[in-house]
Amino acid sequence: MTASQSSSATSSYTLPELGGNPSTTAQGTNPGSFAKRAQIAPGRTGALTFASPDTPGMPAPSEKTAWDFMPEHWTLKAGFETDYECADAWQPPAGFEPLTQLEHARVGNITSQMQRVAEREPHLTAEQVRDEVAAGRMVIPANINHLQYQLDPMAIGRASKTKVNANMGASPVSSGTDEEVEKLRWAEKWGADTVMDLSTGGNLNECREAIIRNSTVPIGTVPIYSMIIGRKIEDLTFADILRSLEHQAKQGVDYFTIHAGVRMAHLEFVRNRLIGIVSRGGSLLAKWMIEHHDENPMYTLWEDICDVMREHDVTFSIGDGLRPGGLADATDRAQLAELETLGELTERAWRKGVQVMIEGPGHVPLDQIEYNMKLQRTLCHGAPFYVLGPLVTDIFPGYDHITSCIGATNAAYHGASMLCYVTPKEHLGLPKKDDVKQGCVAYKIAAHAADVALGIPGSRDQDDELTKARAALNWEKHFELSFDPELARALHDEDLDVDTDFCAMCGHDWCSVRISKEIEMFVSGKDEDYAWDKAKVSAALNPDQLAILDARGVLSPDEIHKLASKTKKSVTTDDGKASCHSDYVDADEAKRIQEEVTTA
Repeated sequence: MTASQSSSATSSYTLPELGGNPSTTAQGTNPGSFAKRAQIAPGRTGALTFASPDTPGMPAPSEKTAWDFMPEHWTLKAGFETDYECADAWQPPAGFEPLTQLEHARVGNITSQMQRVAEREPHLTAEQVRDEVAAGRMVIPANINHLQYQLDPMAIGRASKTKVNANMGASPVSSGTDEEVEKLRWAEKWGADTVMDLSTGGNLNECREAIIRNSTVPIGTVPIYSMIIGRKIEDLTFADILRSLEHQAKQGVDYFTIHAGVRMAHLEFVRNRLIGIVSRGGSLLAKWMIEHHDENPMYTLWEDICDVMREHDVTFSIGDGLRPGGLADATDRAQLAELETLGELTERAWRKGVQVMIEGPGHVPLDQIEYNMKLQRTLCHGAPFYVLGPLVTDIFPGYDHITSCIGATNAAYHGASMLCYVTPKEHLGLPKKDDVKQGCVAYKIAAHAADVALGIPGSRDQDDELTKARAALNWEKHFELSFDPELARALHDEDLDVDTDFCAMCGHDWCSVRISKEIEMFVSGKDEDYAWDKAKVSAALNPDQLAILDARGVLSPDEIHKLASKTKKSVTTDDGKASCHSDYVDADEAKRIQEEVTTA
C-alpha cells in the first residue's frame, strides 16, 4: 500500500513512505511500518536491511562490508573485480579449512548452525543467514566446544530479530556458583538470548564451567577479570593474556569482550569527564598503560588474540572501555575516538576470519541515540552493535531498567542488534533473581517494540492474536498469549476472579470493548477462534501468582487465601459448593461480584 493509496481524496494528511508490514497477514487497519523497506541482499546492497529512516545529518552506511577485508593469501579471481561479494569470487589458499562461521560463509557453506538460525528466524532463509554472516552484519556465537553441550545456535544482526543479553556473575561479596546457575536458568526462562558471566569473585573457573555446561544460550565473558585474580593489573603479561584466553576458549565461551579500543592517546580525552572511565575493563587497562607507559596490550596483541579465537570460533564483542557513565559525558571525544579504533579492530579481525560485534554506550540523551547507532554502522561497516541500554536519564536509581529500556527501544530501532539488559540494581548492587526477571522483561519489551517498528515480518502476529482475544473478552486466551501469563492472571483476579464480558477497570456498563463487540457492523470481538459462551470463575491461583499478590500488598492475607482455595465464602455456585475452574456464572452474578469488590 502506498501513502497516496492509504489516504482518501478528502484526507488532509499524507502518510510517509511505508516499509514492511510486521503482521504476516496484514491484520487490522494499520498501514504498515514507517521504517525503510527491507533490502535483504548479499554484500553492500543489504546495508539498509530493517533500518529506520535517517534524520537529516545522520552518517550514511559504510560502503564496505567484511568482503572488503579478506585474509592474506586469498585471491580475487579474474572477472570478479566489481562483483567480489560472493564465494565464487575468491580462491582461498591451498589446504585451507574453514573453522569459523564467517569462514564457512565466505566459501559458500551453509552450516548446521546457519540452518538452525533460519529455523528460529522464519523471515530468513539459510542462504540469507549465510550471506549476512559473510558480509559481517550477522554473527552466530557458537564456540565449537560449547556445541558439544546444550547450546542452541542463534544469530545477532540487524537482519534478525533484536536480541537481549542478561549479565550475571558472582562478586567478591555476594553470590556463588549454584546461585549463578540458578540465575542462568531464570534468565533463559524470561527470554535472555545470551548471558554474560561477569564473575569477579568466588571460584571463577568453576562458575564459568558450570554456566557453559548448563546453558542453551551463548555465553560471553570479559576475560580480563579472571586474568587479574591473584595479581595486580600492572603485573599482567602478554603470556598471561593469551594463556587465559586460550583456557576460556577451550571451556566453550562463545564471545569475549576485549577492551582493545582504549588507547594511550585517548586517555587525555577523559581528563575532564564528570565520571571518568566506568568500564571495569577500560579502567584496568588504562591503569596498565599508565604504569607501563605503553600501548594497550590487547591492541598490541590483536592478531595473536584473533588466532586463539579463530581456532575455537569465539566471536569478538569488542568492548567500549570509554563508554560514557553519565549524560554529561555522552558522545564525547573519548567515546568516539575509541569507536574509530573499534572500526579498525573490526577490519583486522575480519582479515583473520573471526566474527565481530561491537559494544556500545550506556548513558546517552534520547536526542543523540540515533547518531550513535548510525555512526557505529558507518565506522564499523555494519558489524552488529551490542548496546547497554542506553540510559536516557541519570536520576532514577532503582528504576534504571526503565530509564534504560526507553533508550534501548530507540537504539534497536535505529540499528542496534542486541541489547544488554539493565536491572533495578544497576549502580546499586549485584542483581538478585527478581532483578534478573525485571531486567529481562523490560528488555524483551524494548526488543519486541523495535522489531515491530522495523517491520520485521511476523513480529506483530502474537500482538494481533492477543488483540483479537481481548476484543472477544476471552480472558483465558488473553493470558495464554501474554508474555507473563501468571502475572496477568494474578492482577486480573486481584479485583475480579470471574472471566466475563468486562473487567474491574470499567465494569459492565462502561466497557467499551463489550460495546464494540455488540455493534453488528464492527468486526471487533467476532473472531470465531476466540468465541466463548459463558462467564466462569477462574481457577485457584498458583503459588507464584499468590506470591505476586502478597508482594503487592493490596489484598489482605485472608483475601489472598480465598483466591488460593476458592472457598465457599469467595465465589460459590448455586449448590453451595466451592467454585472451581469449571464453574460458570451468569452475567448478572458476575456483575454482582464486581459490585461487591468495588464497594468493599
